[in-house]
Amino acid sequence: MAKRRILYNRDSECLQPLLRLMEQQKHRTLVLWALEYAEELLVRFEQQYSNELRPRNAVETGRDWAQGVVKMQVAKKAIHAVHNAASEIADDLVYCSIARAIGQAVSTIHVESHAIGGPIYALSALVHQTAPDIADAKVAEECDRLLERLRYWETHVDVEPRQWASFLLRDDIPNKELQLREKREQGREQESTQTD
Repeated sequence: MAKRRILYNRDSECLQPLLRLMEQQKHRTLVLWALEYAEELLVRFEQQYSNELRPRNAVETGRDWAQGVVKMQVAKKAIHAVHNAASEIADDLVYCSIARAIGQAVSTIHVESHAIGGPIYALSALVHQTAPDIADAKVAEECDRLLERLRYWETHVDVEPRQWASFLLRDDIPNKELQLREKREQGREQESTQTD
C-alpha cells in the first residue's frame, strides 16, 4: 500500500490556529513569514539535492518579485519550475514535499491563501521522515514554532524600511485567506440547508 503524499489540508485541526492568525495579517506580513519559511526549507532541501537549483531560484526570484524587481510572469516560471523539480523526485516523499512547500511559500506573494500550502507540504514531509511514535509531537512543535514566527512578523512587518512591490503596499484589500474561509463556510451552510 502506497503512503499518502499529502497528510494535511486546510481542515486539519493542527493548522487551525495558524489559519486564524493568517486571516488577520497584511499580505506583506504573510510574504515575510512565507519567504523566511521557504529559506529554512531550502536549507533542508539542498542538504539532499545540492545540485538542484530550481528551489533556490524560486526563493530568490520570489524575493525580487516581492520587492517589485521582477514581474509576476518571471516569478510564475520559477514557481512552476520548483514544482516540476518536485515532480521529478516524486518517489522521495520527504524532499518532493519540501520542494512543493517552497513553491507554495513563494506563491504567497501572489495571494495570501497560498501561505498555508507551505506548512501543509512541510508537515507532510516531517511525518514522512519521523518515527510514527513521535510524529504527532513533532508536528505540534512545528505548528507552534510557525505560529510564533508569524506573530513575530505581525509585530515586525513595518519596523524596518523595505522595498515592496506596489501591490503589496495595498492594505485596503481584504485578506484572501479570510475571504476563502468565509466562502467555504457559506458553501457548507448552503449544503446543510439543502440536505435538511
